[in-house]
Amino acid sequence: MATKAKRSGTGPTVHRLPVTQARINLGAVIKRARLHKEYFILEKDGIPVVGLMDIDEFEDYLELQDPAVRAIIAAGRRDYLAGKSRPARDLLRELSPRRPRRVPRRRTA
Repeated sequence: MATKAKRSGTGPTVHRLPVTQARINLGAVIKRARLHKEYFILEKDGIPVVGLMDIDEFEDYLELQDPAVRAIIAAGRRDYLAGKSRPARDLLRELSPRRPRRVPRRRTA
């Protein structure tokens, strides 16, 4: 399966291929998108018509289109820039259950 690949920085590889070739190799294209997080742009007569990506990333993309989610992200960013944040390890330390101290057993003779 010959594709024209373009790497964008450190992100996933973007492949461009004709729809007819994608149809013939659909299983392999899906596997590469799912396992290797590669993107595919399918072209008809050299014109891009559709994009293919892993479903997890697509669901994340759809979630980010929700105005309520965008508002939550914007509020979090404002808090961070205002210095109202703390290191994650501090939060995790607070959330982790405290282990009771082990009391050494006395040995009996």
